[in-house]
Amino acid sequence: MTAYVHATYEIETSLPLQQAAEILAGEQSTGTFVRVERETDDVRARFAAQVASLDELPLTGSAPLPGAVGDPALRRRARLVIRYPLDNFGPSIPNLLAAVAGNLFEIKELAAIRLVDLDLPAEFAVRYPGPRFGLSGTRLLMNAPSGVMLGTIIKPSIGLAPHELAEVVDELATAGIDFIKDDELQGNGPSSPLEERVRAVMPVLKRHADRTGKMPMYAFNITDDIDRLEANHDLVVAAGGTCVMACINMVGLSGLEYLARRAEVPIHGHRAMFGSIGRSDQVGIAFRAWQKLARLSGADHLHTNGISNKFYESDEQVLAAISDVREPLLGTIPTVPVLSSGQWAGLAHATHAATGTSDLLVLSGGGVHGHPDGPAGGVASMREAWASAERGETLDEAYASSSALRRAAERFGAYRGAHG
Repeated sequence: MTAYVHATYEIETSLPLQQAAEILAGEQSTGTFVRVERETDDVRARFAAQVASLDELPLTGSAPLPGAVGDPALRRRARLVIRYPLDNFGPSIPNLLAAVAGNLFEIKELAAIRLVDLDLPAEFAVRYPGPRFGLSGTRLLMNAPSGVMLGTIIKPSIGLAPHELAEVVDELATAGIDFIKDDELQGNGPSSPLEERVRAVMPVLKRHADRTGKMPMYAFNITDDIDRLEANHDLVVAAGGTCVMACINMVGLSGLEYLARRAEVPIHGHRAMFGSIGRSDQVGIAFRAWQKLARLSGADHLHTNGISNKFYESDEQVLAAISDVREPLLGTIPTVPVLSSGQWAGLAHATHAATGTSDLLVLSGGGVHGHPDGPAGGVASMREAWASAERGETLDEAYASSSALRRAAERFGAYRGAHG
C-alpha cells in the first residue's frame, strides 16, 4: 500500500487557485515548466504530487512576495493540502524538506507560500525514533517527579569567566532551582570555553547533590559544527553532566539527529533563529510543522516561548505551540515544552490555567536574576507561585501568602494575564 505525506500550505496568488495549486504540486514532484517526453501518464500516476484539498481564505492584506506575477487586484488566498507519495523521497527528513519546502518558496505564480503542517506516515518514526529521554527521562534525571520544572538561564548571557559562572550556579543551586542552561549566545568562545565551563560548574553541582540528594540539571551549550557535537557531548557526560543544549537551526535537523543517536543525556533543543522562517504569514514554515521534525530528530526539550513574552508571538500562538509539542507524534515519547522569554512568577497562574498541565519546563532569566532579593528570591517566587497555581488557588491568594511573589511584583509590575 502506498504511503503519503500530506503537507498543508497557505498560499496567495493572482492565478485561479486550482491552477496555482497544481503548479505547486507539479513543481515539487514530476513536473517542470513544460510537459516533457518522459513525464508519462504512468510516471505521473505513481510519483506526481496531488492536490488533496483546497479551501479559500480571507486575504491578509500583506504585500505580495518579491517577483510575484499577476494582477494584484485578482489575488486570492487559500489553505491547500498537497499529497506527496513517500516513494518520492523515502523516510528522510532532508529529502522530505526538498519536496515540501524546497523550490516552492520561489515559484513566481505565488504571492505568498507558507508550510503550516505536516502529516507524516509511520515510516518516519522507524527511521527517526524521536527523543530518547523526553519528559519521563528528564524528570528522573532532575529528581523532579511531579509539578512544574523550574529553570533559568545564566545571566549575563555572555561575559562571565568560568569561576564567576560557578558562583552564579552555586547561588541558583542553593536556591533550589531544577534546571540551569547556558544562553544560546554562550558557545565555545575563547573567553569562556566549554571545557572550562564544565570543569568549573560540575563540582559545584555535585557538592549540592552530595548535600541535598538532588543535582540541578545543567544544559551546557554544545552547539558547533557537526563533527564537534559528539566530542562536546562526551566532554559533558564524562564530567557527570546530565544535559546538553543544541541550537537546532544552527546545527540543522540532521545535526540534531546525529547527536540524538549518540546522546547519553537529554538534548535541550533551542529554537534560536526560528523567527527567520516562522515569523511571516507570507513565507516560511510554521512552528507546528517545524516542531514535528525537531521532535522526530531527537529533541528531548523544545522551546515554545511563554505567554506575555518579550518577542513577537501572541499568547494564542504560544499556547498553540505548547499544545503542538504535547500532541502525540507517531508513537514517540513526549518532548518537554520549554517556556521562556519574559517569564516571571506573576504568570504562573495564567500559564497553568491556559495549558492545564505542569508537565512544562519554565525558564525565567531576568525573572530570577532580576528579583529584588536576588536569585534566591527569584527562585522562591517562581516556586511559590507555581505551587499555588497547582493547588488551584487564585493569584490574590498567592500574593497574600508569598512575600517573594509580592517582591517580584514590585520589580516586574502588575500581573499581565494570559491575554493582557
